[in-house]
Amino acid sequence: MLAMSDVNQALLGDLLKATSRSFYLTLRVLPARVRPQIGLAYLLARTTDTIADTELIPLAQRLEALHKLRERILGQSSVPLHFGALAQQQGLPAEKILLEKVEAGLSLLSKLSPEDLKLVCEVLSTITTGQELDLRRFAGASAENVIALETPAQLDDYTFRVAGCVGGFWTKICRAHLFPRARLDEQQFINDGIRFGKGLQLVNILRDLPADLKIGRCYLPAQRLAEAKVLPEVLLSPATEARFLPLFREYLDKAESHLAAGWRYTNTLPFRQFRLRLACAWPVLFGVKTIEKLRTAGVIDLQQRVKVSRAEVRQIIFHSVVRSPLAPAWRQLYAPTAKAVDSGRELA
Repeated sequence: MLAMSDVNQALLGDLLKATSRSFYLTLRVLPARVRPQIGLAYLLARTTDTIADTELIPLAQRLEALHKLRERILGQSSVPLHFGALAQQQGLPAEKILLEKVEAGLSLLSKLSPEDLKLVCEVLSTITTGQELDLRRFAGASAENVIALETPAQLDDYTFRVAGCVGGFWTKICRAHLFPRARLDEQQFINDGIRFGKGLQLVNILRDLPADLKIGRCYLPAQRLAEAKVLPEVLLSPATEARFLPLFREYLDKAESHLAAGWRYTNTLPFRQFRLRLACAWPVLFGVKTIEKLRTAGVIDLQQRVKVSRAEVRQIIFHSVVRSPLAPAWRQLYAPTAKAVDSGRELA
């Protein structure tokens, strides 16, 4: 079993902190019994994500690197990985180190229990297949050639592969190590965990819409855009604002319905799981605050990448910690709207 004392602090501490400010907060508050497994899974997922996003490297080379890394994760190959060329193309020092230290990260897999290793390998395999599919789907995309997903089903599949599966992984790891005997509706709990992950990814997609459009990617389905009579190339044009914003807000509703399931998930946890409740509540509350800001944004505002400020993050953390011992006060941190709950019933 991988214990925190065995983990290389430079990998699961400093490096994670440098590559993901928001997730590092979550990792630090997690109970020690699940922190190493979840931290390692995130570290390797962050590595695959860095490979996929290195646009200065040809597509075929990135796909090959992802394939080789997945083989190593799954134990299908023992050939050492050398990502020097990819590392040299990174703008952030932390991401350069992430690629240079890939073998150190992979070596930590051998310290996991067989049960934990199986779950970590499964989630990373699903994530990398999603990233590979994404790279192939948007091959040739550019600001002058915007490519959109075709159907709502493709968007749902994508959010599952890169984030919904993480909710399922998180649920199984925490259930096994923290509250294996708790009596709850297992299938509902896992489904809510998956929807939790999908909701967080959908918020990211809606928030990052302008940045994605600049590189020719549109995750809002062409089918829905056609119904709204909007082309992907002009989504954020003032001329199409009246047609686009209703569709955009419909997807905000869907994201919030998933996060409402995430809040239900958080409150399904045994109340004594203080740290785990906080680790789950923070992403929900950050996501809901982001949706709140996106709802009031026009297309000009959206072009500036709407996000939650550090002051707002600190305020959310403070209020959640203060209220966490008292169930009624805790549940008042977020009260999903009737619309979000009703939408969630339709999606479930």
